[in-house]
Amino acid sequence: MGSKLYVGNLSYNATGSELEQLFAQHGSVQSAEVIADRDTGRSKGFGFVQMGSDAEAQTAIAALNGKEHDGRALTVNEAKPREDRPRGGGGGGFGNRGGGGGGGKRRNF
Repeated sequence: MGSKLYVGNLSYNATGSELEQLFAQHGSVQSAEVIADRDTGRSKGFGFVQMGSDAEAQTAIAALNGKEHDGRALTVNEAKPREDRPRGGGGGGFGNRGGGGGGGKRRNF
């Protein structure tokens, strides 16, 4: 059991401090973070909250999972460990076999 919680289906306007205030009603909050898109800075609609203990985490799950917040039903459960994913590389496609070709404007001569 862990005290780190996944919070999904957040409003795209949600902030870390708003998340902290919401969960503080159910125990001590060590950290609260809304995950943002790297390029746009816009919320991705989910975040993580670290509670002070496993018991407080379970209390928060029981109280907030499925609860409506800012017009959306929250998903709150224990966060799963992050999986190591390979970075970069790959990407399928056709390699160097040609194919493709580009649109663009047609010129009438």
